[in-house]
Amino acid sequence: MVTQEQRRRQLAREKFLRQQQRRTSARRKARMRNAAIASVLGVILIGSVALYTTGVVLGDDDTTNANAEATPSASASTKAADPCDKPAEGEVKTQTWKKEPAMTVDKSAKYTMKLATTCGDIDIALKADAAPHTVNSFAFLAGKGFFDHTKCHRLTPEGIYVLQCGDPEGTGAGGPGYTIPDENLKDGSLKGNVYPAGTVAMANQYNAQTQEGRDTGGSQFFLVYQDSQLPPDYTPFGTVSDEGMTVLKKIAAAGAQEPDPTTGNTAPNATVVIDKATVTKS
Repeated sequence: MVTQEQRRRQLAREKFLRQQQRRTSARRKARMRNAAIASVLGVILIGSVALYTTGVVLGDDDTTNANAEATPSASASTKAADPCDKPAEGEVKTQTWKKEPAMTVDKSAKYTMKLATTCGDIDIALKADAAPHTVNSFAFLAGKGFFDHTKCHRLTPEGIYVLQCGDPEGTGAGGPGYTIPDENLKDGSLKGNVYPAGTVAMANQYNAQTQEGRDTGGSQFFLVYQDSQLPPDYTPFGTVSDEGMTVLKKIAAAGAQEPDPTTGNTAPNATVVIDKATVTKS
């Protein structure tokens, strides 16, 4: 017999799939429209935004940004007090690159990513051996200051339980200009279509219904603060430390805002900004 909780999760996943299909269709229309405009004006659209933006976007309605990416939806919670500090002074960098950086990561070494956020430090043990392209990309982007001063723009408090970060635009539509392949989708931690608490995984544009959008990871990623039922379609590339989980749970406890009518984002009530991201090798 299906329990109420199982039915709720099933409905959330079905809603997620519908949203993915709508966003894929919207991206296609946007690309066709941009191509037509470029042809008429005789200009080159710099950055190929519609082709390369990536991210797990937790939309709740049909008005989600056409360039945003898909992941299960969740209802917003009530407004809560902000438990975090003010962001450090500085501006988000807008540089993008045309292709994935050259591989320099040492798959036999240990790598750690530190997210110094307004809510506290989040340390992440990276899986360079299992997801070398992903770790290499994050080391490159962190070294360029790509993540510095960026907002974590999405929090899902129902159905799945993740905090989404890594978009310099703060909308769910931004990225580094290049894509990286999916990796480590058969990680031993992903049992029963569950991403366990503490998992850090990549956002992408994969649509399970159409089976389109593989290998479309960019810079957006999500941190799982409570076990979340998801198909193994998102590269797991790190694990949050115990201290980092305390920070994540503090952010989650503050809840999420109502969906933005333009992007569909349910922003966290907490002011979650990555003041500085660093990747170190040991």
